[in-house]
Amino acid sequence: MGKYIVRRLINMVPVLFILSIFIFALIRLLPGDPIFAIIGQEAGNMDAETIARWRHDLGLDKPIPVQYLDWLSDVVRGDWGKSSLRELPVIDEVKQRFPITFQLSVVAWIMSLVIAIPIGIIAAVKRNSKLDVISTGTALTFVALPHFWLAIMLILLFGVVLDILPTFGWVDLWDNPWEWFRHMILPAFTLASGLAAQNLRQTRSAMLEVMAEDYIRTARAKGLRNTSIVWLHALKNALLPVVTVAGMQIGRIMGGTIITETIFSVPGMGMLAVNSVLLRDYTVVQMVVLLLGLTVLVANLVTDLLYAYLDPRIRYA
Repeated sequence: MGKYIVRRLINMVPVLFILSIFIFALIRLLPGDPIFAIIGQEAGNMDAETIARWRHDLGLDKPIPVQYLDWLSDVVRGDWGKSSLRELPVIDEVKQRFPITFQLSVVAWIMSLVIAIPIGIIAAVKRNSKLDVISTGTALTFVALPHFWLAIMLILLFGVVLDILPTFGWVDLWDNPWEWFRHMILPAFTLASGLAAQNLRQTRSAMLEVMAEDYIRTARAKGLRNTSIVWLHALKNALLPVVTVAGMQIGRIMGGTIITETIFSVPGMGMLAVNSVLLRDYTVVQMVVLLLGLTVLVANLVTDLLYAYLDPRIRYA
């Protein structure tokens, strides 16, 4: 197992290298000159020499390959650079904002599983019942709903009409756990809704397949109670495909935080990425996207390791 983990970690290096090239190239393809976005309205009052000096200080006058190599060498050394707009080290901004995105993503991910797995199991056990039809129809509805539309509807319902939940901002968990929970509900549910619908359908399909296996029929023939058969024998095997889907959803959650954090004014990595793109803050955008990519790779590794726990037949050499 240890050798497998080391090998997977080594394999992440070329993936991150290729990802960094794509990030750097795509950022440079954005329309507009970043120097004018950085200087702002004062650029109209500056002469060409002053603007050229700004461009030189920021390294924007160098060839693109040289800019990339300079940036990559700094990242490898642990120097993530400074925000060209806020004059703050990027690593400080990441330290401040990443825990917020991490908390939101974890809560949304757990919420999706807590909603999906029990309902999916019940829907499979009570196949073709009213509960099965209602849960399946609801899952299809939430899969089709766009995140931004659902977020707006939740804000209108719980923030404007009922006025029972805050609709924007953030409270730190350690400052006020109750207010943190109240601020977390709407953005976390927005992220979790589509994931829960997908996990519910996957859980139901996996349970139906497992419940038709020979060893389940044997357990029934021995006189075991239905609850014991479902929770002790069928569930663990049915969770393998669910874990696969849930592990791949980490990337979807990270992508969803960009829209969700912007709508609910959550000061996390997603909102930082949006603001940095709009203001052409290249240094921040590059590191945010690279870190989100690294998070997805680590999540996939953890998912693979969970297979060995859920299925003893799986061994990694």
